[in-house]
Amino acid sequence: MEIKTIEELGRIPVENDDFAAASDQGEGDVILRPSLNYWQDAWRRLRKNPVAILAIVMLAALAVMCVVGPGMTGYDYDAVSLSEKNALPSSEHWFGTDKMGRDLFTRVWIGGRISMILGIAGAAIDMLIGVVYGGVAAYFGGKTDAIMMRIVEILASIPYLLLVVLVSLIVGKGVGSLLIAMCLTGWCHMARLVRGQVLQLKDQEYLLAAKALGTPWYKVIFRHLIPNTLGVVIVAVTFDVPSFIFGEAFLSYIGLGVQAPMTSWGSLASNAQQTMAFYPYQLFFPAFFIALTMLSFQLLGDGLRDALDPKLRQ
Repeated sequence: MEIKTIEELGRIPVENDDFAAASDQGEGDVILRPSLNYWQDAWRRLRKNPVAILAIVMLAALAVMCVVGPGMTGYDYDAVSLSEKNALPSSEHWFGTDKMGRDLFTRVWIGGRISMILGIAGAAIDMLIGVVYGGVAAYFGGKTDAIMMRIVEILASIPYLLLVVLVSLIVGKGVGSLLIAMCLTGWCHMARLVRGQVLQLKDQEYLLAAKALGTPWYKVIFRHLIPNTLGVVIVAVTFDVPSFIFGEAFLSYIGLGVQAPMTSWGSLASNAQQTMAFYPYQLFFPAFFIALTMLSFQLLGDGLRDALDPKLRQ
């Protein structure tokens, strides 16, 4: 093999064909997957979970029916017809009627509105209070954290049913008193969860840099700390909503919830249990939709937990 000196190599003519565009240099330089941020990648992995997508579809269908369902039959939810009381499901009354002759199909979807709104509103209030409270407690730490967490422990130790009874006596029975009673202590779990997440994040380098630059404490909390806990918070909210729905159903079942003529799934189940042996369909429909809604939120929560977990990113 002939070895050429540098001077000889410098005299070799260079042709345009000796160079190729970067895109033509081989398959090794081709980008196999576009760059995705955290939320785009989470959505990509959530879409690959068929169970979570099925849960989203079921929740969307239930929400649509709660909006349009009461207007599909032409009956008012409080319209009484004693001549049609306890009628079996038929072409006129798709879910049958109750002991007052009221159309159950209409009442089931009116009750669904109350149950879904109460569950979502309660979870949203819990999230708002718990995230702010837990974030502030963890950021300041020390005595501030100790005092704030002792308050949380005291509130969490109050019996839930006692709170509902006291609020009902003061405010009166209804949706408002239910929401107040369930939110008075419901945010405590969210506060503990966010506090634990913030304690893990508060010593990160980017937070130390923000403090060194003189960033106010509230900006550090709301701009840097809380956004980095949203993945865990969103998953917790999807598990909170079914607990609120079940709590409303239980309280309405024992007579402390929604009052007639307004109804909810829990109220419908409470009224139907008196005649369950003779007209089981009156209990079946509200109980079925309570179970379906809770199952859908649980499955969605499992899917979101897998999609938002950074350890599972591929």
